[in-house]
Amino acid sequence: EAGGAALGRAADKLFSLSGLFAVRKPKGPTSAAVLNLLKERLLAEAGVQTNGKKRNQVLKIGHGGTLDSAATGVLVVGIGKGTKMLGTMLTGSKKYTAIGMLGKATDTLDATGKVTEEKPYDQVTKGDLENVLQKFTGDIMQVPPLYSALKKDGERLSTLMKRGEAVEAKPARPVRVYSLSLQQFQPPLFTLDVECGGGFYVRSLVNDIGKELSTCATVQELTRTKQGPFTLEEHALQEDKWTIDEIAQSLEHCTALLLGEPARKKLKTEHPGETAVIC
Repeated sequence: EAGGAALGRAADKLFSLSGLFAVRKPKGPTSAAVLNLLKERLLAEAGVQTNGKKRNQVLKIGHGGTLDSAATGVLVVGIGKGTKMLGTMLTGSKKYTAIGMLGKATDTLDATGKVTEEKPYDQVTKGDLENVLQKFTGDIMQVPPLYSALKKDGERLSTLMKRGEAVEAKPARPVRVYSLSLQQFQPPLFTLDVECGGGFYVRSLVNDIGKELSTCATVQELTRTKQGPFTLEEHALQEDKWTIDEIAQSLEHCTALLLGEPARKKLKTEHPGETAVIC
């Protein structure tokens, strides 16, 4: 009986949670898979037995912006009424650390894809790279990758590509880069810090940098270090802290955090293909 009462309290606490918090997405699973794992753990801890569609109705939870499967870092999560706040995460600023590799291009624009091109890169100097970065700072036009979460006729482009269907590249669209700096250059590898607005693809950036340098380049590692006011070091919960109590504490802390967040000026065009994912 005592155990049942404790589970009842845990369930009550879980379903009273509301707001935004952040988790640390590991490398490998999709953002949706991470969300499903988080949800399963919370429901199991609360002793809630569900399956299939019913599970999705029991606990309202979503994330505010997909991270590539191969990427790690901050994934902002909304729970309860917090799911209605996720849209602001899509349009807010994000920070990334990316390791790029010169001399190789892949179909996915990252290390998970098939190599489509190889070119010499010996001529590229640190100065060349730093000069090129200036061209990609500010308001720029960018073509999204073919392997992406953007949709055509209701299906993700990446799903269509994996099925071998012909997919046309989306037209270039305006994106904003607040800052872009070179942190390290050890050919063929280079490390970038990027702060950007909504709808921006770091994979496209690295690919475009390679072309601008008369070679090619692809992302080897990608980490989102900040989204809105949520930072990887301070706010993103490690997997061992995906518990009701830890999330309750994080929600409390993050409420104050959100109130103090300065609003970034939004681009006029917010990209319709990108929506907060709510399960």
